[in-house]
Order: sequence, then C-alpha cells, then structure tokens
Amino acid sequence: MLPVGHYRGLGTWTVVFFIFLYLPIVVLIFYSFNANRMVMSWGGFGLDWYLKAFRNDDIQNAVWNSLIVATVATIFATAIATIGALVLARGGNFRGKTVSLGLITLPLMVPEIVTAVAVLIFFAAIGLNWGLGNVIIAHITFCIPFAFMPIRARLEGMDTSLEQAARDLYASEWETFRYVTVPLLMPGIVAGAMLSFVISMDDFIITLMVGGAGSTTLPVYIYSMIRRGLTPEINAVSTLLLLVSVAIVTAYWVVSKKSQTNTAH
Repeated sequence: MLPVGHYRGLGTWTVVFFIFLYLPIVVLIFYSFNANRMVMSWGGFGLDWYLKAFRNDDIQNAVWNSLIVATVATIFATAIATIGALVLARGGNFRGKTVSLGLITLPLMVPEIVTAVAVLIFFAAIGLNWGLGNVIIAHITFCIPFAFMPIRARLEGMDTSLEQAARDLYASEWETFRYVTVPLLMPGIVAGAMLSFVISMDDFIITLMVGGAGSTTLPVYIYSMIRRGLTPEINAVSTLLLLVSVAIVTAYWVVSKKSQTNTAH
C-alpha cells in the first residue's frame, strides 16, 4: 500500500478540507469577543456579551434544562447500555442475538429526524405529555447506542482470567461482578457516559420535535435567538457550548485511550 504522501495534491486538499470545516468555528469564537452589537462588524475586544449571557435568566433556565436532561438521560442510557452489553458480550449464543445487536445500534444509522418523528408519533399515540420528561425519554432512547459501543468494546477486550480466578477463590457471581468485572469495565462505562452526556447536551432536532412548553434546552434556545436576530451574545453562548462539548469529548478520548492501554498491558 502506497503512503498517503505519495498521492500528489492530497496534502493540499487535506488542508483545504480542514480550513473549510473549522474556519466557521474560528470566526464564531473570534466574533464572540466583539464589543460591537453588530455581529460581523468588529468594534474592538470585549467580554460584555459573555457577561450578558451569564446574566440572562432565559439562558440560565435553558442551561439548567439541558443539564437535567443530559444527566438523567446519561444515567439511564448508560445503565441500560451496560446491561445490554453484558448480555450480548457475555451471554453466549442465543436466539435473536444478532437482531438485538442490530436494534441497539440502529439509531446510529437512522437519520436523527426519523428518530425524532417516530418518538413524537409514539408520544402522541399514547397521549404522553410530560414536558421535560418527554425530552428525557427521547434522549435516553437516542443515547443508548452511543453508550453501548464503548462499553461493549471494553467488555470484548477484557481478559477474563481475573474473573475466573475470583470464582476459583470461592467468590460468588455477584462478588465477582462487583469487585472484579465492574472495576475492569469502569473505563468503558465512563467513556460511554461522557459520550452520551455530550450527545444529549448538543442535541437539537429531537428536542425541538418532542419538547413542549418549559422544556427549552440550550441548543433550542440558541436557535430561537437566531430567529429573533443575530447578536454577539449568540456567538458567546455558542462558544461556551462548544468549549463544554470539546472538553467532554477530550475527556472521553483520554479515558478511551487509557482503557485501550490498560487492555493491551
């Protein structure tokens, strides 16, 4: 196989690709420090819009809703994903195993708008109108496969000799699971939880479709701000949301890398 550098012009196109991908984000962050009220008219450096965003009660309520939804959805999605991964990775061969695996990972391949419409129709059919509760249930459903993948990968890469040694030393199944399996599996659980949290925090389409009055999350609120008119406050809020997402994804990458290293050793 030829090295990547062998292909003429590939390096240039790679640079162009990353500029096209990340330049709008750089512009967004740059103009979030704009002292001028006009979004694209530079009026000097300032932090006024960040201060205004922190003092905005509507933004605080939207952030609080996002944190509630993301936290509850992460807890339940991670718990369900862990149980599912244990069954599929350690449950041996059973009828419907392949179908079950496909059903869990299906939301990763189905367009998000399809999932949102399906959940909305389901809620309407059963008459469920719990406001923020609807959003939480929808996020749990959507986040399960994101938590499932790293947990299952960790399970499949784990050495079972320690669990076998625990059973040889007369540990019960529960004691082996609690004191051996769970600590070994914890990097995968943490990675899945962090991935679910950032997916839930950043979700817009599903929240917009199923959310009702009083269930506005931060991405939905940013969208409503854009419809009313662009101000540097939108840039500031978007930059803060971006920084939180990058921090969580970076932590996820570190935990996953550490998990792979521990598995290799």
